[in-house]
Amino acid sequence: MEKERKPVIGVVLGDAAGIGPELVAKAGAGGVLTRYAIPVVVGDEKLLALGMKIAGLDFKFLPFPPSVKKTGRDSLNEGEIYLIDTRSVDMTGLIIGKVNRINGKEEGDRLVDCIEYCKKGVLDGFCYAPLNKGAMKSGGYNFPSEHELFAEFFGVTGYHSEMNVLDKLWNIRVTSHIPLSEVSGQITVENILRSFQLGYETLKNAGYENPRFAMAALNPHAGDNGTCGTEEITVIAESVRLLREKGFNVEGPFSADTLFIRAFRGEFDGVVTMYHNQGQIAIKLKGFEHLVTVASGLPFPITTPAHGTAYDIAGKGIALLSPFEDAYRICAQMALNKFSFRSARQVN
Repeated sequence: MEKERKPVIGVVLGDAAGIGPELVAKAGAGGVLTRYAIPVVVGDEKLLALGMKIAGLDFKFLPFPPSVKKTGRDSLNEGEIYLIDTRSVDMTGLIIGKVNRINGKEEGDRLVDCIEYCKKGVLDGFCYAPLNKGAMKSGGYNFPSEHELFAEFFGVTGYHSEMNVLDKLWNIRVTSHIPLSEVSGQITVENILRSFQLGYETLKNAGYENPRFAMAALNPHAGDNGTCGTEEITVIAESVRLLREKGFNVEGPFSADTLFIRAFRGEFDGVVTMYHNQGQIAIKLKGFEHLVTVASGLPFPITTPAHGTAYDIAGKGIALLSPFEDAYRICAQMALNKFSFRSARQVN
């Protein structure tokens, strides 16, 4: 049987003033980039060289051949690292560890570059080193986060969201960046089914044949039979019933203060939480150094480490590689699994 060819994955250096360039240098020198995919670094060669200097490591790379657009990606060799030199960073004005709108614009520009390369069939997906949302906004990319940027430039009008992955446990949430006072009003059967659908599709495309899901409750003690709230009875349990009728492997609602104990034991592949901190606190406490963010609902896999730019340690060469490696590996695996949301069963 012929060996399956590795996917072509874009690698973005992230915020020039953060730990991204040194993480990419470590990933390249340590064999991570070529282990899982054919990597194409999209960024300034001088910034990459600075990352190597900070990390005290280096690796060889080839200029990305322009002929690929005509000859096809089969002309890219496994085991090689390619670079698209954007020549986009003014190194004389770069201050490590400081927020800068110029860096923010450069970050956004590179994400847009990778989106265009995906749309043209050059990349199968991309993994980006940590960004700074404030810098991007001040640099002209005025989106709530990069996920809205992705949807805008891919032309995605349907539901999309971010998921977090820790080891083999995936978390998607029904509500995200809204005030806690508004959460209850957004917990509807429609919204729960929509979130579950996206989580299910994403796990299917990550290689899970029949993903096992747990549904979190909203209120303390799962509402305690209505004495602590009724959303479990009127909305969440009904959502679970509808999903199980359609053959999905989902249980709940479970009280969130015990649910993640079972999830971390491996009883579930995915957890649907009702609001941002309900899942984030649990998984970040359990393994912040390995947490990955996946952009779900898009036509190509996009991942990043869940930590930030770490300005406080940027330039010191001490940033841990493991979160970036996990993010890159997941991106490559999703691309290898023929990332296609259209193949999943529909909830409604």
